[in-house]
Amino acid sequence: MIRALSNAASGMRAQETNIDVLSNNLANVNTAGYKRSRAEFADLFYEARTRPGAPTAQGAPMPAGLEIGHGVRTVATYKDFGGGEMRQTGNAFDISIEGRGFFQLVQPDGTAAFTRAGIFKSNAEGQIVNVDGYQLEPEVSVPEDATSVTISESGIVSVTLGSDTEQVEVGRIQIAMFPNPAGLSSAGRNLYTETPASGRAVLTSPGEEGGGRLLQGFVETSNVAVVAEMIDLISAQRAYEVNSKVIQAADNMLQQTTRLGR
Repeated sequence: MIRALSNAASGMRAQETNIDVLSNNLANVNTAGYKRSRAEFADLFYEARTRPGAPTAQGAPMPAGLEIGHGVRTVATYKDFGGGEMRQTGNAFDISIEGRGFFQLVQPDGTAAFTRAGIFKSNAEGQIVNVDGYQLEPEVSVPEDATSVTISESGIVSVTLGSDTEQVEVGRIQIAMFPNPAGLSSAGRNLYTETPASGRAVLTSPGEEGGGRLLQGFVETSNVAVVAEMIDLISAQRAYEVNSKVIQAADNMLQQTTRLGR
């Protein structure tokens, strides 16, 4: 019965983590480029009172053993990098990736960060930056006298200068690919950083080597499905409730045991 108490407590702790993850997904349902997370669980070690295959009194192997588990723990939170819907904005500097890949940014300390949120602006120097002012890498600068900006599906940035009618190429946007995107570390502000688990970033032109193509004037929305998250939330709540019932049942059994000596 003491084991039942600890097992149920571990189940409640696991569901608390699950609800934390689900609530964060729902909180970011309108965050551009957000990717939903899911909690993964694993059972703990087992006390093997009798090993499967152990010989019986008659010498025959037992077809099944007697193993008592010690509960559950949360082992990881995985990011689902499935694409979100594309929302048209009409802003020339809003870019979405249709398919795999990330935009690479340079943080103030010089390190690289990666994002799917393609909400960009042009700063005072004409450089394309994100909402925090982090510069797009490779650097793309738009001349001050540019009257229009065009970004092709393959990442070519072209502008029209003054009264000219012909467009001039001013840079090329590349996207970063990872062997294991799920291994990226979430840094907040729609940013990810590479880790040994994700592998090194490989820059490539959009549409090549499995990378997605760019869509100008569109922003990728969150891939959180509210209905699915609510169903998972109800399941987590019920699992938490069931584990609390186990604690109540074990407590009642312990009360009955203590009354035997009276």
